Amino acid sequence: MTKNPRGQRAGALMASTILAGAMVLSAGVSGALAQSTDNLDKLSNFQSTGASMEMETVPQTGPRVAAFNKTLAGIKLPEGFKISLYAIVPDAREMAVGPSAGVVFVGTRKSKVWAVTDRDKDRVADEVKVFAPSIQFKLPNGVCFSKDGFLFVSEQNRVLLFPAAEFFYEGPDVAAFQVVKQGDLIPVTEESFNHTARVCRIGPDDKLYITLGQPFNVFPKEKMDLYKKVGMSGIVRMDRDGKNREVYATGVRNSVGMDFNPRDKTLWFTDNQVDGMGDDIPPGELNRATKEGENFGFPYFGGGSVRTVEYKDQTPPADAVKPEVEMAAHAADLGMTFYSGQQFPQAYRGGIFSVQHGSWNRTTPVGARVMFTTLKEDGTADKTEVFASGWLTPNGEYLGRPASVAQLNDGSLLVSDDTAGAIYRISYGDN
Repeated sequence: MTKNPRGQRAGALMASTILAGAMVLSAGVSGALAQSTDNLDKLSNFQSTGASMEMETVPQTGPRVAAFNKTLAGIKLPEGFKISLYAIVPDAREMAVGPSAGVVFVGTRKSKVWAVTDRDKDRVADEVKVFAPSIQFKLPNGVCFSKDGFLFVSEQNRVLLFPAAEFFYEGPDVAAFQVVKQGDLIPVTEESFNHTARVCRIGPDDKLYITLGQPFNVFPKEKMDLYKKVGMSGIVRMDRDGKNREVYATGVRNSVGMDFNPRDKTLWFTDNQVDGMGDDIPPGELNRATKEGENFGFPYFGGGSVRTVEYKDQTPPADAVKPEVEMAAHAADLGMTFYSGQQFPQAYRGGIFSVQHGSWNRTTPVGARVMFTTLKEDGTADKTEVFASGWLTPNGEYLGRPASVAQLNDGSLLVSDDTAGAIYRISYGDN
């Protein structure tokens, strides 16, 4: 073979350039993380980080507003309801509405948390800006408030606390504390790009509840003991300061939505079920947990009563809890909330609003809609129906993909859309 010294030198030069670039990138990332940790230490001691007062904002005017309004004109709702654009918010996912001022804090699956403010209370946001910009967030999907105004942010592998978020959010420096340190929420070896969107809620026992997915479609048997121990593929709870952590529920594939029924204090959650089993199985799930320690069937069941191929020869737990509602297969059930407001008609009060993000592996897509579930007198599920639809066109194109729901302080319903990058407001009557 003829040697090519010039080619060898070029290849060596390219390799060294790539290596140098990687080293610079690695150093940059490490430096950013170190700076973020240093800033967090300062913020927990109420010290200034020196962050710029020029905080990133998202324009709320321009041609995108007209485009959103065109889409919303085609959304189907029950009679008497209407939907409008509340705010343009990139990558909007989970939402936490401040109990005092009604500021909406919005999580994402990227690196930012947004603060959405309706200053004149006309039910349209006036300002959307980055929250706590001196902190380096990583997949801060989960945001939730305690009744006394403490904001929790559940990231991929860390939980932060902002005791007075509605008071400090106007500036770049925000009082912040670690509830769970980076790397302690799940084992670092289990960090993944897949199923990493956490959801959090403060329960009626004043404890912090967090959903923990697992990286696989169906996890291998050798992961079973580890996941049971740390609460992955389940739900964990802990004191608000991170102490006394325990596994509350197991057998959950990937829950990205939960809420407590204010009436009987039970915990309800959605669950995304196993992919690749065909268009019509297994069903998505809406589940009800009545006590600590319940198992909800995964990985023995892929959804509902459908057994997984990987565990078909294994004996499932005899007491595995079946879902309260079996949803359409592969519709991707995500965020949910109990409706406790007074604006909507009586038929909706005390029921559950939940969203379906939409299919990615179904030949005929379904989802991209808001669902509503009524409850029976005994607290179990009654009927589930489509409440809002129209983001999925007849030819299978997504005009938007609802990701979660939250109740605004006036009793209207907010719907986040991470694909279009917006939050919509659904109201009733003249509200």
